[in-house]
Amino acid sequence: MKNTLKNMFTLLLASAILAALCSSCNTMRGAGRDVEQTGENIQKATR
Repeated sequence: MKNTLKNMFTLLLASAILAALCSSCNTMRGAGRDVEQTGENIQKATR
């Protein structure tokens, strides 16, 4: 019983960490696109 509970906790923790990492990748990608778009708008404005 203890091993099963420990394994379930480990799996739950690993899943939570993986979900957090995946969502942060999407967030960083979106932030990168925003920064890139802002840079392009600044370049267009200075032409």
